[in-house]
Amino acid sequence: MKASAVLPRFYRSQRYFGDPWLLILAGILVAFGLVMMTSASIEIASRSYNDEFYHLKRQVVFLAAGLVLAAWVLATPMRFWYRGSVFWLALAYLLLVLVLIPGIGREVNGSMRWFRLGPVSVQPSEPAKLLILFFMAWFLSRHRGLVRHSVKGLGFPLIFLAIPVVLLLLEPDFGAVVVLGIAVFGMLFLAGVRLMPFVGLVGVAAGGAWLLVISSEYRMQRLMTFLQALKDPFSEDVVFGSGYQLAQALIAFGRGEWFGVGLGNSIQKMYFLPEAHTDFVLAIIAEELGVVSVFMLLGLFVAFVFRAILVARRNEKSGRLFAAYLAYGIAFLFMAQVLINVAVNTGLLPTKGLTLPFLSYGGSSLIMCLVMTAVLLRIDLEHHELQQPRLGARPIPVVNDVQPVPPPVLRPTYQPSYQVAQQLQRAPQPAVRPAYRPAYQPTRAGVRPL
Repeated sequence: MKASAVLPRFYRSQRYFGDPWLLILAGILVAFGLVMMTSASIEIASRSYNDEFYHLKRQVVFLAAGLVLAAWVLATPMRFWYRGSVFWLALAYLLLVLVLIPGIGREVNGSMRWFRLGPVSVQPSEPAKLLILFFMAWFLSRHRGLVRHSVKGLGFPLIFLAIPVVLLLLEPDFGAVVVLGIAVFGMLFLAGVRLMPFVGLVGVAAGGAWLLVISSEYRMQRLMTFLQALKDPFSEDVVFGSGYQLAQALIAFGRGEWFGVGLGNSIQKMYFLPEAHTDFVLAIIAEELGVVSVFMLLGLFVAFVFRAILVARRNEKSGRLFAAYLAYGIAFLFMAQVLINVAVNTGLLPTKGLTLPFLSYGGSSLIMCLVMTAVLLRIDLEHHELQQPRLGARPIPVVNDVQPVPPPVLRPTYQPSYQVAQQLQRAPQPAVRPAYRPAYQPTRAGVRPL
């Protein structure tokens, strides 16, 4: 039996698997992340578990699970996610509620953020963010006219967003709230909401975030430590007190200088810098490989986000609005998480536990990064197939050795459901109710652009 016969039909017949640059960039980031995560964790793994490669072995298992799940997502049509959008939102609510129930959720460092499934911990906020983006993309594509021309179109998505925000704050997980908010607000802006209400909404959200900071003792303590570090970075409270983690991260950047001290030669990872293999892996990269390598890494992330936005833009031009808005949301999700993690590591923001995509240790983060990459690849794959001639189509006949020029393919213009409803109200009521018209128009017979 051939090895290809074991693969699903999708992979046996497929020749294009999405944007190749996304695949290459994701592969480089995953491989580089495995190397640097292992280097950052080798000392703590040897001392705590008597196995230098304890974290590497677990991360490889998470990587294998993520690749299997990503392969399934890549073979799943986008209409599956479109049709179940309301269910995905309800599932996200359920996950965020279950983690708050004692006995189901697991408390670590005063936060209820994890489930315990056998030997591994699962952070439900990671899949919940993607599930919420599915629903937001569905709503923005389904009610595009309402979103663009009415304040109600701006208010409805925020009502659905308010529930997970409250649940995340109860854990508490303020970082996930910020990342999710940036992604949703970016989707709303690119969907064409009215500018002045949107600016006012951003101001209200910023004011709400400030109230959350000053109303929480530990958040206020982090903010005061951050301000003290800006004013006097060598004060005793910053270096040995609440700013200890930030001080050690900055020491790692200083030791690395331009080209680093060499792979595996970090001193800060030897119990000086807490969480060196998770939230502060970037500081270890700067120490061992130098600031030049950090800039190169940031260049990879910029290229990854740029390709994701390019995929979204191509789908938006072809009228596949659900896929376009979803790709925009995933791009904003990656961008926000990278920017916040880099800012925390370099002292530009107060200390916050937020992983670096593809690089930090953690199964939930790595698996969801691979899944979101697979969603982007599937979006680009379906757009590519719509641009190609259908397989098995009859060739144009040749007469007298002359190949006729095929007529141009005219794409129907997109007409959102909101505008269709307005036209139906103004038109005289016919005797027979007109057939239902979907929010999207098929690009060709039998294919619905999502």
